[in-house]
Amino acid sequence: MMRSIRGRMLVLAAIWITAALLAAFLAIGAVLDRFVSERYDAELRAVADTLIAGIEVDDGEVELDTAPTDPRFTLPLSGWYWQLRLDGETIAKSPSLFDAALSAPPRELRRGRGRGPQGEPLRVLAGRFTVPGVNDDLSFLVTAPAREVLGSLAQVRRPLAISLAVLGIGLAIAVVVQVGAGLGSTRRLGDDLRRVRAGEMPRLPRPGVSELDPLVTEINGALDQNADLLARSRQHLGNLAHSLKTPLAALANDLPSDHAGQALIARMDRLIAWHLKRARSAQAHVLGQSTPVGSVIDDILMVLRRPMEEKAIVPEVICPSSARFAGERQDLEEMIGNLAENAVKWGRSRLRISVRPGTEIVIEDDGPGMESTDAARAVVRGARLDEQGPPGTGLGLAIVSDLAALNGGALRLDRSDLGGLSAVLRLPG
Repeated sequence: MMRSIRGRMLVLAAIWITAALLAAFLAIGAVLDRFVSERYDAELRAVADTLIAGIEVDDGEVELDTAPTDPRFTLPLSGWYWQLRLDGETIAKSPSLFDAALSAPPRELRRGRGRGPQGEPLRVLAGRFTVPGVNDDLSFLVTAPAREVLGSLAQVRRPLAISLAVLGIGLAIAVVVQVGAGLGSTRRLGDDLRRVRAGEMPRLPRPGVSELDPLVTEINGALDQNADLLARSRQHLGNLAHSLKTPLAALANDLPSDHAGQALIARMDRLIAWHLKRARSAQAHVLGQSTPVGSVIDDILMVLRRPMEEKAIVPEVICPSSARFAGERQDLEEMIGNLAENAVKWGRSRLRISVRPGTEIVIEDDGPGMESTDAARAVVRGARLDEQGPPGTGLGLAIVSDLAALNGGALRLDRSDLGGLSAVLRLPG
């Protein structure tokens, strides 16, 4: 089964055009054949009428007083013959027969077919008539060469076939243009959808085609609903986070700092944060969003200005102005923010953020880094490779990995040439 709509339409159109042109050729050809055949029969009938009119009876003898004057009947063995018979005997014949005579089976004569003296096929008009004063019926045979009749038929069929072939080519071109124009709107719709997914436009423009307008309206409605659901989900998640964290904070304040329950409270707080972040990242991705990467990096570095000053870190940023992320700014801020915060937290004096073609964001530091065997464990929720290091929840890398996957990207951890960790964030651009 052909999966292309264009292919199906072209194949069906080709079948119908071919069938229609073939039917037209057969129908018009039959009409033209009948017209040409009737023209020859009319000529033969005129010759037969001339023969009948030229019969005279003198003293009981039947003679042909006036013969047809058509010169074709004088050319030797031309296929244009006439012959009169009485009681099985030939009483007159055309000069083109010389000393030969025409004879054909009655069945062939009824079908208008016969054979000439040399066996050539003939178109035959045969009949019987009576003359006053003659007891026996007279018969006549008038013929035309079948090759000439067929040649005339070919002459009228050839231009018909050429005309229909030209018409078929024109119709085929028109169908190709029509199908291309008709499906052009669907191609443009597909291009617009790709631009929405890439974040180049927030909604689909109306195509102005009555068949596609309802579809575009439904897609835009789904985009609006998607954005509304995400906004409401985030609001509910914020309310839930506040309602859970406040009692935990109060409980932590009521217990002594060395109480065993403090560890449990810290663990609960960390798990709540993890699950809230997980729930947030599991929300549907809002289509039609595009975020400039450079401005997000600037904002993140502004937030981290104080901890960088405390460690005398001067960030190095390599980011082309055209770099964009096909997603929400909040997601990009959270991913870059977590990675940059980790780099500042673990780095000694250097931080480098570079954006490569294809929206590949690389954040590097000169800290202790990690072994390749630890990379998989580093993105597990709540996992910390160094419990004695700077304070944290162990959720940052896991959140970044989840958000990157949600947006169609990936996070890769490697060793940097600065000596520390290299976090490579590949995202759709």
